[in-house]
Amino acid sequence: MRSIWKGHIRFSLVTIPIQVFNGLETEGELSFKQLHDKDHGKINYKKVCAGCAEEVPFGNIVKGYEYEPDRYVVFNKTELDTIKLKSTKVIDIEAFVDISEVHPSRFEALYFVGPNGDIANPTYNLLKQALLQSGKAGVGRIVIREREDVVLVMPEQDGLIMYKLRYPYEVRNVKDIPDVKTTAVDDAQLQLAGTLINSMVKSFSDIKFEDHYRDAVLEMVQKKVNGQEVVSIESKEDAAPVVDIMEALKRSIEEAKLKKGA
Repeated sequence: MRSIWKGHIRFSLVTIPIQVFNGLETEGELSFKQLHDKDHGKINYKKVCAGCAEEVPFGNIVKGYEYEPDRYVVFNKTELDTIKLKSTKVIDIEAFVDISEVHPSRFEALYFVGPNGDIANPTYNLLKQALLQSGKAGVGRIVIREREDVVLVMPEQDGLIMYKLRYPYEVRNVKDIPDVKTTAVDDAQLQLAGTLINSMVKSFSDIKFEDHYRDAVLEMVQKKVNGQEVVSIESKEDAAPVVDIMEALKRSIEEAKLKKGA
């Protein structure tokens, strides 16, 4: 595992040498190339101006912020360079918060945080144990690739993990979901729904998270490589909607009990 950032975590007068690793595995991701169906040559992309239809060299491309429809404030590279943030190589912890206060919608990228050298282990473990004992997470800022991000540092098993957090303006308000109306709920239906939920409870670690689409694509790829005929994969038909909610709940409970018994 190769680190993507090295520096320090600092809270008050305590400084810990650390290194940051990408917490997500990307090697297993599916990726398709766009090809010409005639000769399977790769499709290239040209930068073409929508105004004059001419191909534009990279050196003649500037960035524009659309402040009104089709009206732009134009920036050149020199102007944007003046506001780029230089990495300080320090994650300054500004505060400690209850992890339960951070809504899941704020979490974005995942990173692992490890000590940088044996000398860092004592203070690294001190921070980890203190966070575990207090149930808190540290909120700080980090500059990677000239952009400042807010991060949440929290303990995970024997180490520390770090989430890049979305800014509030990046997350839409759930109240903006259209056509949502609060209606009265039938008590009997609510009780049956609770029974159904309880009958389907299992440990999160026991759930098999299989990527059926990825598995099917890789199987199809192998068949094509081997020169075999590819047969279309049949998907399960959607179940017909059940109008009677009580009947649907009762049948669902019975099916859940049968699965659990099996």
